Amino acid sequence: MSWELDQVHRDFQASCRAFVDRHVRPLVEPAEAAGQFPAELWKQLGAAGLLGLVTPDAYGGADGDSLAVALLAEELARASGGIAVTALVSAYMAAPHLVRRGAPAQRDRWLAPLAAGEAVAAIAVTEPGTGSDVARVSTTARFTPDGWVLNGRKMFITNAGLADVLVVAARTGDAGRAGLSLFLVERGTAGLGLGRPLPKMGWHSSDTREVLLDDLALPTDALLGTENRGFYQIMEGFQLERVALAAMGIGHAAECLDLARNYAGQREAFGEPLTHLQTIRHRLAAMEVELEAARLVTYQAAARLDAAHPDAARSVARAKYLAAISANRIVDDAVQLFGGAGFVEESPVARHYRDARILRIGGGTDEIQLEILTRGMA
Repeated sequence: MSWELDQVHRDFQASCRAFVDRHVRPLVEPAEAAGQFPAELWKQLGAAGLLGLVTPDAYGGADGDSLAVALLAEELARASGGIAVTALVSAYMAAPHLVRRGAPAQRDRWLAPLAAGEAVAAIAVTEPGTGSDVARVSTTARFTPDGWVLNGRKMFITNAGLADVLVVAARTGDAGRAGLSLFLVERGTAGLGLGRPLPKMGWHSSDTREVLLDDLALPTDALLGTENRGFYQIMEGFQLERVALAAMGIGHAAECLDLARNYAGQREAFGEPLTHLQTIRHRLAAMEVELEAARLVTYQAAARLDAAHPDAARSVARAKYLAAISANRIVDDAVQLFGGAGFVEESPVARHYRDARILRIGGGTDEIQLEILTRGMA
């Protein structure tokens, strides 16, 4: 079968690129310098329909597909990893838990504002001592006659300082996979504390913090989904999250390949453009091959996820692994080609180099993806 985009997705890709060029790129440098996501972008993204691609149309969404999310992630990351991940976490890593498992009142409360950019969401699973091993989450949720009481700490939570609502994982039962549940925690809830913004290697324009839960009291209806099924809800949510992160890698790599081609065509060495050197031409060609391979695997993963293909989870793991690895190699090659000009902070390739590195960690490390792909071998 063909892996060319159909006309609907090609048109959507073009509209995403036009939006990014007009509304996002002018804000990248100020946002990086300030270390903050540009607040005005929320409603612009919402008005353009870019925050509700998988939200039902009854809530102002497009009732669309994972491939559209991948295309959006790719285009946003071409401009800025920090801006991209901020929007993607709210709309496609946190909000889908409400789309899939939210009670009617929860969906009515949050889905339309999130799709419109009038509210921001975050997902809080990672803890100081628990990253990839989700089953070891130690934050507790104790049931009382008045509802739930949560205690614990979350670490490296994207959007924590911006979020109007957090999807929080906590232990409601026995140790292991079968004892986790998800909860909705609103901004301003007594017992909810936030650490200072964490300085990061990349994603400078995104907000990342520690989240503190100190005898945080929630009503009974704050439970999101089914009690003690939170681990499986998180694993379900990881699929779209990993597609989005893989597509971000494609965006970083595609932007850097374009920058490298332009630079090589203009920069002279030994009296002629760099593109007259076979070693440079071959490097650019190899970058393109690796980019296109990662892009096709990522698009396939998105399509399989939408089709409920029996191999969808493995396809997603392949995409997440390949795209993250490839993106890091391609942006590294771009820095090498730029030479000293690529090492200074003001260079776009330097920013993409910093931003791409986290893609091999966040949303499931390289090692986790390989473990998924090798299950059953031992």
